[in-house]
Amino acid sequence: MRIGFGFDVHRLVEGRPLFLGGVEIPWHLGLLGHSDADVLIHALCDAMLGAAALGDIGRHFPDSDPQYKGISSLVLLKKTSDMVQQKGFCLLSADLTLVAQAPKIAGYALKMQRALAEACGVEPDIINIKATTTEGLGLTGTGEAMAAYAVALLVCRA
Repeated sequence: MRIGFGFDVHRLVEGRPLFLGGVEIPWHLGLLGHSDADVLIHALCDAMLGAAALGDIGRHFPDSDPQYKGISSLVLLKKTSDMVQQKGFCLLSADLTLVAQAPKIAGYALKMQRALAEACGVEPDIINIKATTTEGLGLTGTGEAMAAYAVALLVCRA
C-alpha cells in the first residue's frame, strides 16, 4: 500500500465558472487557472501521483502547455488514474477536504463523488468529500481563494 497527500489553492475571480469535484457549481465567482482550476481534483491528482511516486500534477500537465488551457480537470484525473494503474496500483480510498467560506457544497457532494469515481474507474463509496471554512481567516476566509487537501491510498494490483 502507498499513501499520497495533495494540496491545491486557486484565486477566486469574476467571469469564470466554478468547477469543484468535476461539477459546475452556480456561483458568482470561479477559480482562476490554466485549466478549469478545480482545486479538489488537482489535490486528488497530486495525492495519487505522490502515492505512486510519479511526481506532481505540474510535471505531467504543466500550465505552460497550451493543450491544457481550459481543459476539464476530470480529463486530468482520468489521465492520472491511467498513469497510476500503468504503474501497477489502483485507488483504494480517497479523502478530500475543500477549504472555502462559500458556497456550501453539501448538496453537490454526491454528484462530485460520482464524477471523481467514474474518472478513476472505482466505486463512489471509496471517495469521501467534505468541506470546512477558516472562520474568516486567511485567503480562503476572506473569499479571495479556495483550497483543497486530499489523501489517497493506493494498493498494488499484483
